[in-house]
Amino acid sequence: MQQYIDGQRTEATSGQSQDLTDPSTGEVIGTVDLASTADVDAAVAAAARAFPQWSRAPHVERAEALTKAAAILDGMAEELAQAESRQGGKPIRLAREFDVPGSIDNVSFFAGAARNLEGRATAEYDGEHTSSIRREPIGVVGSISPWNYPLQMAAWKVLPAIAAGNTIVLKPSELTPLTSVMFAEAFTRAGVPDGVVNIVTGRGDEAGAHLLRHPDVGMVSFTGSTRVGRTVLEAASGTAKRVHLELGGKAPFVVFDDADLEAAIHGAVAGSLINTGQDCTAATRAIVHRSVHDDFVAGVAELFEKVVLGPVADEATDLGSLISFEHRERVAGMVERARGYARIVTGGAAPTDGDLAKGAYYRPTLVAGAPTDSEIVRDEVFGPVLAVVPFDSDDEAIALANDTVYGLAASAWTRDVFRAQRASREIAAGCVWINDHIPIISEMPHGGYKQSGFGKDMSAYSFDDYTQVKHVMSDITGVARKEWHRTIFRTP
Repeated sequence: MQQYIDGQRTEATSGQSQDLTDPSTGEVIGTVDLASTADVDAAVAAAARAFPQWSRAPHVERAEALTKAAAILDGMAEELAQAESRQGGKPIRLAREFDVPGSIDNVSFFAGAARNLEGRATAEYDGEHTSSIRREPIGVVGSISPWNYPLQMAAWKVLPAIAAGNTIVLKPSELTPLTSVMFAEAFTRAGVPDGVVNIVTGRGDEAGAHLLRHPDVGMVSFTGSTRVGRTVLEAASGTAKRVHLELGGKAPFVVFDDADLEAAIHGAVAGSLINTGQDCTAATRAIVHRSVHDDFVAGVAELFEKVVLGPVADEATDLGSLISFEHRERVAGMVERARGYARIVTGGAAPTDGDLAKGAYYRPTLVAGAPTDSEIVRDEVFGPVLAVVPFDSDDEAIALANDTVYGLAASAWTRDVFRAQRASREIAAGCVWINDHIPIISEMPHGGYKQSGFGKDMSAYSFDDYTQVKHVMSDITGVARKEWHRTIFRTP
């Protein structure tokens, strides 16, 4: 897999590459070029050359190009789903029904949003000048996307940037670059000028680090861990770049005593196991009223044991593999340490027989009885692991939900409208679902509070991050000697 610079696939000047592996089988499915700093320079230069034309293009032209891209991507849907499934170990059903259609819908949304980039009303606030607001693109955006949702994260990075008139250099994870390059090619086919969308396929410590510090990059956007997010902030500070961060999460899943318990149990299973738990918004901390705690644990355990692990190409497979054997060891290590202070209700092991043993699979794992200050409750596992803790009062439930450095997403389960309203007000998270957990829509923003980052993906709110606001103030009097001049100098 080559990178994509200035409208075409190009070989990395480093001459280096690495294998791409299907983590569900351990099979090598291809190779990816590893970009050097020179490749990053070439991509940034291409984006800088393309910026004047693209930024000045009428909004309708940008919108029409995105509309064409959506149609092209729709025609590529099965090809995209297959690539997304194999490079990430995702069940094909998830790729076909969630990743790919969601990404295409995002393109369609921004095709419409591109025509609605407007400032606030023009007015004469002091009686002598007309003030107006221009919302303008920033320039070249440098983005780094993660391996857990390669196609969707490429869409979330590219679309608001280019819809607003910016150009972009995206570095996807070197583990999962296939669909990012395919995504970029669709925009060229749709008539987006060369250099507007560029993909460099290197490692973070070389290509990514150089992109973050590049003097010709005006904004950086990063999705990944909070730990690396701090490094991004430091790198961007050298040239005072605009920064957009979507970082880790430890989403609380609050079940009150009046909740529909069957709905909560099914919601917890779906919300904690989506993408094999490799989701920053996944339900990871079930905070459950003591009166229904045991029934909730029993119900979730029963459903966890029915989840089908299998080949990712099989439509019957519910749960795919983790991204790598290395990551599985990290997840397993956290669960093994939890055995010393909590109860592993079900799961807690990798398959050891048959074809599943060849992949980085890990069984759905339910943990109960862990102290609220323990690693399994506080730290991001990023795997198919759900920890359950009890609470006795509504005040305690809200306090436990907020007892985290993260604030990306949360959910509350109750039939009481006032409880639901309180949870939505008082839980400190960028998204609070009521009686559901995980659904996202293109029209609404996604982004976090606290150490889950800042800025928004999706929706028109994302334009606040990918544009800069200019105030234009025009004299309407025609008077040469303004009254305010006397505060600086006096004339006869």
